[in-house]
Amino acid sequence: MRKGGYIYIITNQHNTTLYVGVTASLRKRIYEHREKHFPKSFSAKYNLHKLVYYEGFNSIEEAIAREKQIKAGSRRKKEELIVSLNEDWKDLWEDIQDFFD
Repeated sequence: MRKGGYIYIITNQHNTTLYVGVTASLRKRIYEHREKHFPKSFSAKYNLHKLVYYEGFNSIEEAIAREKQIKAGSRRKKEELIVSLNEDWKDLWEDIQDFFD
């Protein structure tokens, strides 16, 4: 059986920097960003910890393809995508606490 995947967008407190990522375990990966598990990473350097958007997929391959599509878009396109799900740019961390990935 193939494992699913997720794409996500995180930002900092003032929503000035965006990071698009892909993972098989959304809750675990966002926790790693929040705790700066990788202190020299881009997300740690720019204090990116606020989950503002995510999508789930049946396969990691689908998630990777979607991540590439989003990364290729402009910042404006990313902002439109975020607002389509999360108009107020609230942190969705609490929303994913019941995920069993």
